[in-house]
Amino acid sequence: MKLPLSVALCVLSLSACAQTAPPDAKAKAEQPAAAGEAKTAAAPAPVPNTPEGRARVALQGLDPTIQIDRMTAAPIPGFREAIVGGQVLYVSDDGKYLLQGSLFDMQEKRDLSQIGISVLRRDELAQIPQKDKIVFAPVGKAKHTVNVFTDIECGYCQKLHQDIGEYNRLGIAIQYLAFPRAGTASQDFRNMESVWCSADRRKALTDAKGGQAVAPKTCSNPVNMQYQIGQKIGLQGTPMVVTQEGIALPGYMPPEAMLQTLDRLEAQAKGGDTAKAAGAP
Repeated sequence: MKLPLSVALCVLSLSACAQTAPPDAKAKAEQPAAAGEAKTAAAPAPVPNTPEGRARVALQGLDPTIQIDRMTAAPIPGFREAIVGGQVLYVSDDGKYLLQGSLFDMQEKRDLSQIGISVLRRDELAQIPQKDKIVFAPVGKAKHTVNVFTDIECGYCQKLHQDIGEYNRLGIAIQYLAFPRAGTASQDFRNMESVWCSADRRKALTDAKGGQAVAPKTCSNPVNMQYQIGQKIGLQGTPMVVTQEGIALPGYMPPEAMLQTLDRLEAQAKGGDTAKAAGAP
């Protein structure tokens, strides 16, 4: 779902290297947003003669249409950290140099580039109304809650759902979000809209992931909005599992392994080291 940013290939146009959407999604993005779709705020005008202003001007000089989702001071002096299409870029404060890739702290043994994008993921997920998710939760209070961008045709998505009872038994609530991998013009997309339009979404999703035909249904639904958010936060494959704090887990994980990982992240957060949890290998 995402092509790597290469500085050599970005000399003429950074947009060619940023998040690549299917042609139908690109065309849809150029139309006015429909009800329930994610609306992208215009980037703030850069303040002249500031590090951020120069970095923004430099990026927009490569491509005037580029959407910078977040920009802050980078963990290394003399650079700004920019998030574009779910990818992290580092632009020198004078706007002359651009770096792309992981920034790894070898002493702390953590990926610093994951910290900023975790904040973006958390903020984007906060925009999604709870009613628009398909939730499978344990009885009583959940120990952990994760958001899962899912596709009904994805093998590992199906595998995760086969174990949904065990995740719940271990105290993990699964909040499903839609990400039809084939794009917005696909039958997969229409099937996922039908799932979200069903009177019993949980049953419809379970049936669809079990290989049963999806009864066509239409309604005002959040599938496209969730698809857009998945692209924005750097989704590279499904299932994409994201904690409430915006930390992405490494795709499908068996129930016990996920519980151990979530327990570790919670312990780090309680110890006041959320940043380390975000950048942990």
